Amino acid sequence: MNTLLAIIISSLVGGALSVIAAALFAYSARLSWVPILVSYAIGALLGAAFLEVLPHAFESGASISAITTTLLIGILLFFVLEKLVLWRHCHTDHCEAHTPVDHGHDHGRSGLMITVGDTFHNFVDGVIIAAAFMVNIQLGVVTALAIIAHEIPQEVGDFLILLHSGYTKRQAFMINLLSSFATLVGGVLAYYALDTMRGAVPYTLGIAAASMIYVAVADLIPGLHKRAELQATLQQVILIGLGVGTVWFTGWVLDGVAHG
Repeated sequence: MNTLLAIIISSLVGGALSVIAAALFAYSARLSWVPILVSYAIGALLGAAFLEVLPHAFESGASISAITTTLLIGILLFFVLEKLVLWRHCHTDHCEAHTPVDHGHDHGRSGLMITVGDTFHNFVDGVIIAAAFMVNIQLGVVTALAIIAHEIPQEVGDFLILLHSGYTKRQAFMINLLSSFATLVGGVLAYYALDTMRGAVPYTLGIAAASMIYVAVADLIPGLHKRAELQATLQQVILIGLGVGTVWFTGWVLDGVAHG
């Protein structure tokens, strides 16, 4: 399949699927499933980062120290960016209210703030997907799956914030659907930019891995610690393992197809 076509399809389908799935959860009584999705998403993100993205970055020809330095800078960068978002929120909303869905991004931001933040996030996801597909189809598919997995619980929270801000269900759905198109924009722009700068791909993968690791470890995992009972912990461990296993199995199948 043509690389650009694969990026376009993955960006469109991935964005639409995450929004539709999130809408089904947000509009139904199945919000109890959100913690399950979060645990699975953590495994998918960590699995994609450590089993697929970083190994391909190391195999790209760039030095190991250069990639690990990029990874470190990326994690620190995402920390600073999140701090800026929180700082902005604390100066506009006084850090008072918060929503009932705990996925690490719910800090009482207004509907406008959550939409702007989600659009930027989707744009970055598109860049990550493009960089992965430009290495090979297998890495692209696995990366897109990991992004979809972590987008669903986040989108559920975004829906609830929009509804709480006074938007109707139809308006909340349309806003999130339009925001998801930023993934396509990011993917297409990154394809043409990175295509002219092939040497930048390994470092883009390093930033992509940093994004996945940071979201999983800094944003999602802390929420799991609020349920410390043994049964909940076992469920979380199993689901994280299932997320990792899904990434490994997908990569194994696609690798077999590629070399079959």
